[in-house]
Amino acid sequence: MARRSKPIRRSGLSRALSTSDRRQRRSADIRERLFRAALDLFAQRGFAETTVEDITEAADVGKGTFFNYFPSKDHILLAFGEMQLSKLEAAIEMARRTGEPMPDFLRSLGVRMTQEPTRNPAIIRALLQAYLSTTPVRAAMMDLQKRVHALHSQMIQLGQDRGEIRNDLPAAEIANVFRQTIFGTLLIWSLYGDATLHSRIETAFNLLWSGLAPRGDSVPPLPAPLFTSGD
Repeated sequence: MARRSKPIRRSGLSRALSTSDRRQRRSADIRERLFRAALDLFAQRGFAETTVEDITEAADVGKGTFFNYFPSKDHILLAFGEMQLSKLEAAIEMARRTGEPMPDFLRSLGVRMTQEPTRNPAIIRALLQAYLSTTPVRAAMMDLQKRVHALHSQMIQLGQDRGEIRNDLPAAEIANVFRQTIFGTLLIWSLYGDATLHSRIETAFNLLWSGLAPRGDSVPPLPAPLFTSGD
């Protein structure tokens, strides 16, 4: 009679890896819940008025758990900045791989970078207020902004190398103007909180592109202004 095969048992290593994977997933889930709860509360109550206890209660975790993931509520701002930085890195890498024309890439970049949760004007207002008033993470925020500027400079340099962006100015200088344009558009939009964010970014880009296009090329006529000076 044929011998029955014994069931295959997972080795101790396999069980350990499985347990480790579960812990990592659980840890990532808790961090995400804390992060999302904090952003929601910043939008509802304001950054200064939100406490760590408020955040942990909304995320349904113990108060002490918060400090396993963030040294302070100020560091939620850094996590938000890192999230945006990762989006930017991924977008630039895709532009390199696909050869997407720089005008199309820059036009779509504002939309990509202002997807949820950035699309919430209350969150933008709370974050801008915190950036201006929070001392503990200011040095880290400055470092983050340097990295953002470096990525924007790479993006502009790529367009210059392709002959798609004027090359009579340093990439770093143009990158500063591009960043300030997007940042300023977000600031103005956050005051109104309406559904015009992407339209505002599109209009700002169209105006900006007239200065970014290679010199000597015919620049398309500017579209009619979408907003008056009082908007």
